[in-house]
Amino acid sequence: MAANHLIYPVEGDNKTRQAPDVFVAFGRPQIERGSYRVWEEGGTFPHVIFEVWSPGNRYADMQAKFSFYEKYGAEEYYIPYPEFPAHAEGYRRQEGALVRIEEMDGYVSPRLGVRFSLARGQLAVLDSAGHPMRTAAEIAAELDAAERHVQEQKERAEREQKKAEAETERAARLAAKLRELGVDPDVV
Repeated sequence: MAANHLIYPVEGDNKTRQAPDVFVAFGRPQIERGSYRVWEEGGTFPHVIFEVWSPGNRYADMQAKFSFYEKYGAEEYYIPYPEFPAHAEGYRRQEGALVRIEEMDGYVSPRLGVRFSLARGQLAVLDSAGHPMRTAAEIAAELDAAERHVQEQKERAEREQKKAEAETERAARLAAKLRELGVDPDVV
């Protein structure tokens, strides 16, 4: 799974590309990628694509994206419209073409197993247990918090290490001073 990464379907052609909001490619290694080059991924085009509609989107751009995903092999393509009243469009590959899913409310993605729920003007994507999926922003915030916690723990450990080293040095200086005075520090 990746977000906002360019997908290049044709080797040697850096003009044919799209950067969906989210895509999922099954059977591919979980590694850091700057972009997704289909020829480097065993010829596997991402299976599921999400393009979140925003007020800045133009119809012509969205149509070009649809044509791209249809041409290069996406199995499922979803367009959530988060603005009130929220709704979603979905498409599923049938006989080589992306075909519109007539009713998205209650629809379960065959590939992801997530269910789309539309209630009271709100759109939710629910996991197999019926819990709302976290948004990319929520996941990013959790990762940031975890990274901050790790950094704070590391800094705390470094401070404690320095404090312990300072105490060890202080004890060594005191022991040396006692020896200068003719006192055995191990006997005191």
